[in-house]
Order: sequence, then C-alpha cells, then structure tokens
Amino acid sequence: MLGPLVVGAFWMPEGRDDALRAHGVKDSKQLAPERRAAIYRRLRSVGEFRSIALPPRTIDRWVARGRLNDLELDAFARLIVAVGPETAIVDACDPNAARFARRLFAATGGCARIVARHRADETEPVVGAASIVAKVRRDRALGDLRRRLGDEVGSGYPSDPVTQRFVERTVGAGGPAPRWLRASWAPVQRAKSARSARTLDEFLP
Repeated sequence: MLGPLVVGAFWMPEGRDDALRAHGVKDSKQLAPERRAAIYRRLRSVGEFRSIALPPRTIDRWVARGRLNDLELDAFARLIVAVGPETAIVDACDPNAARFARRLFAATGGCARIVARHRADETEPVVGAASIVAKVRRDRALGDLRRRLGDEVGSGYPSDPVTQRFVERTVGAGGPAPRWLRASWAPVQRAKSARSARTLDEFLP
C-alpha cells in the first residue's frame, strides 16, 4: 500500500546457476530482510543487475485504466531493452504465460528470446536473483519512508497490521493522498470508504 513498485533484472553468462544457489539465492519472499541484503551484496560476484522503481502516482494512473499488468510489462520491456540479453527469463504477470511472452517479445521489438513462466522466481535462480534486487531496493525505499514518517509505517504491505493501522490513520485525517500512498490499492479504497461512512454517520440524527 506504500512506496514504489520495484522491478528488478539480473543477468549473467549461462551456466552460473550453481553460483547463485551457493550464495543462497531463492525467491526473495522466502528470505528474511537481513538475509536478502547479505545475498544482494554478493550478487555482483556472479553477474550484474539494475531495477526500475514505479512511484505510487504512476501505479495509480495505470490502475485507474485497469492496466497494472501492462505497467509491469512495460517495466520488464524497458529493462530487457537496456540490458540486451540473448534470452530473458521472466516471471509472467499474466494467467497465460505464453501470451505474456508474446506481448513482451513485441514490446521489446524482438531484441531477445523471451521465456515466461509462473513462479519463475522460485524455480529459476536468475529470476530469484532479480527478485532479491527488487525486494532489497524496495526495502530501502520503505526504510527512507520510515525515517521520514516513523516506525509505525510497517512493511507497507496490506497483510501487515501495523501498515493497516497507519493507512487508516492517514486516510482518516482527510485531505489529498500523500505521494507515497498507493491510493488505488483495494485496502486503501476500503479504508477511504470506511472513513466516508463514519463521516456520514456524524450528520445522521
């Protein structure tokens, strides 16, 4: 609900999966923050990486048009074009992985062979490494936000009760959405609806 959406890319010569596994690379969601950060520092010994951070205002504009998957595809395409690999293995942001591969191939102008798979961050070490890059850089963005706003920000995710309470307080204060809030996210919308209902109650006899 808070902060940027970060898309990561990691690239290396073929045949170096074992080196990533030796560093403990796996899906970033399966790693504690400290462990992710430690692995992140070792990734440059195996390959190279970069990322794109999409701010909440950008996310909200695309969600308003029902095109969040298209926003992610666009970020994937920008990274692939910038890196220029022979083959890009990606975690498909579409229920139909083959369709996602075709769309991404077209979006990159056919500059790379695209292999799109669901849960690729769990099964492909190179995609797991990319997920660690994205997660660590998002962790840093949330760390900056905590330093500005206080520890009550939490993790920024909807499942975090600390973040839930923080968003409810933020929305409850009224006024325009802060730049760091993903106003289009469903839990934020629910919090806004609850506030509106409470405000209406104040005028009822």
